[in-house]
Amino acid sequence: MDTSRPRGIVVFGGGTATNSLVDVFENIRESRNCSLSYIIPISDNGGSSSELIRVFGGPGIGDIRSRLVRLIPGSETDAERASIKDLFNHRLSSDPLQARLQWLDIVEGRDELWTNISSEKRELIRSVFNLVNMEIVKRVRPSSVFNFSKASIGNLFLTGARVFTGSLESAIYLLSTICCIPPTVSALPAINSNFTHHISAGLADGTQITGQNSISHPSAPTALPSDDDEHTRGEMEEHDRIEDATLPGSLPTLRKQYIDFSKAAEEDLPARVQRIWYINPYGHEIWPLANPKVLDAVRRAGAVIYSIGSLYTSIVPSLVLRGVGAALADAGVRYKVLILNSSVDRETGPRASPLTATDFVRAIARAAAESQGNFAVDERGKGEARRYVTHLIYLEDEGAPKVNKDELGAMGVDCIRVYGRRVEGMLWYDEKGLARALEAVIGKPEVLRSRRNTSGQ
Repeated sequence: MDTSRPRGIVVFGGGTATNSLVDVFENIRESRNCSLSYIIPISDNGGSSSELIRVFGGPGIGDIRSRLVRLIPGSETDAERASIKDLFNHRLSSDPLQARLQWLDIVEGRDELWTNISSEKRELIRSVFNLVNMEIVKRVRPSSVFNFSKASIGNLFLTGARVFTGSLESAIYLLSTICCIPPTVSALPAINSNFTHHISAGLADGTQITGQNSISHPSAPTALPSDDDEHTRGEMEEHDRIEDATLPGSLPTLRKQYIDFSKAAEEDLPARVQRIWYINPYGHEIWPLANPKVLDAVRRAGAVIYSIGSLYTSIVPSLVLRGVGAALADAGVRYKVLILNSSVDRETGPRASPLTATDFVRAIARAAAESQGNFAVDERGKGEARRYVTHLIYLEDEGAPKVNKDELGAMGVDCIRVYGRRVEGMLWYDEKGLARALEAVIGKPEVLRSRRNTSGQ
């Protein structure tokens, strides 16, 4: 291991929520002069990614694209970088016909989104767009036409680059280069694969929900069909008549379009989530190996951060992969910090009995243990929990998960409360207060013994 540079920082998280903390993580990385790696799952099968998966197959790349574009440096002052950010963040119209026309204008270089982008970058990007457009046309069948509704331009680019190179990591490298992301920062897919990977959730009442979109958003319970499930067999036969990239006999819930869904006013799950696991297209459990670069990043890290966001669809899918738990438990990874969500969502409900901070810690410890084949771990024990979570940073609010410091302390987890700021009635982390808390843990551990409230307020 190279000892000339401090051990790096690894952040586990998904898309939107973690994007709001990117500046905090970058400032800490810069002050420590170390590497920063974002570990992002590829199991998302909702939104425009669902249509790309249906037609092209391959991993869910929406959160990876979102992070790469968020990491573009200097987009506030550099006109070209601002235009590149707008281009790759752009979504087409919700009307499929209008969206297709918008897409063709972009492919042909006529759309105003190209303003301020240099000719050499424009033609490089357009070459990938032309390729993916040709592939879309090639895949048209009477039973299957690509739906451009709400399509993400950045997702289309990553898909085209992956199809051209035959490599997900090469596609990410190309987009990172175009976005001028420095080599000290990386966005790593939890699994480096050209194949689609789906997850299932097991609830406390025995219900099984299949597919990430169904876990995060209201849907009917979806389990393996039984031999006498006539409706499911009929649905399978209907989907098998459609010529797309999914294998015949795949579970219907994994073959559907989920372009339209709402993140607001979501229905509760019938019971708490107990476990997350990966499945093949037929619903059978599989145990994928983590991206080797993810394992290397964790082993070289001095600090691991579990970011805010969806616990069971943004963090746990990365932790249950083979190799991750063992890497996290390594003594060299000294600090393992959970930044607790400031509110309860569908995955951490139901609202009548929401998860507490202790439950968050146990879920992380359980997932990391399961990645090592240990399905009978007692995550309540002090030694077990602290192997994967050493510190918890939290906001105190009526709608936030409850924090029992004595209970967590007995598990070996130090708790640090910070103050936040209200935005449209919601309590958000204050960037300066959160940065001070993280620096107290990662950079100045002695501060923890003298002052638990590091907000400076």
